[in-house]
Amino acid sequence: MLTWLTEVVDLARKNVAEGGGPFGALIVRGNEVIARGTNQVTTDLDPTAHAEVVAIRLACKAIGDFRLNGCVLVSSCEPCPLCLSAALWARVDRVVYAADRHDAAKAGFDDRRFYDVFTQPRASWPVAVDHIRTGAELDPFTAWEARPDRVDY
Repeated sequence: MLTWLTEVVDLARKNVAEGGGPFGALIVRGNEVIARGTNQVTTDLDPTAHAEVVAIRLACKAIGDFRLNGCVLVSSCEPCPLCLSAALWARVDRVVYAADRHDAAKAGFDDRRFYDVFTQPRASWPVAVDHIRTGAELDPFTAWEARPDRVDY
């Protein structure tokens, strides 16, 4: 595990030298790294291009499946809620990280507020999230459930 953590920290450091953010991630299956990702938020102008998400996307393409059962997500820093959610949806077996959210906050990456937002009443969130029914909101689910060829996830 220490070898992968060392590699991913080095990957993050190199990404900074290349103009990216200070984060790196690996997807490991068995003893093989099947994908590497670096933070590309500012370089790709994509707020979802976190290193973990990039690595998950590449790993899924590499193995031809949207499920990463049997894999470990190794990150240079504690994954934010977006990345933890992606790891859960990808069904990785384990997440391992080097620096934590407090280390990231000291460098100007304060994800703590995102962890905290879910513990607050929705009305106090920094973005309005409104539930408005249309009368047809269940139609996509009905269509999905009716498909015999659907791939459940």
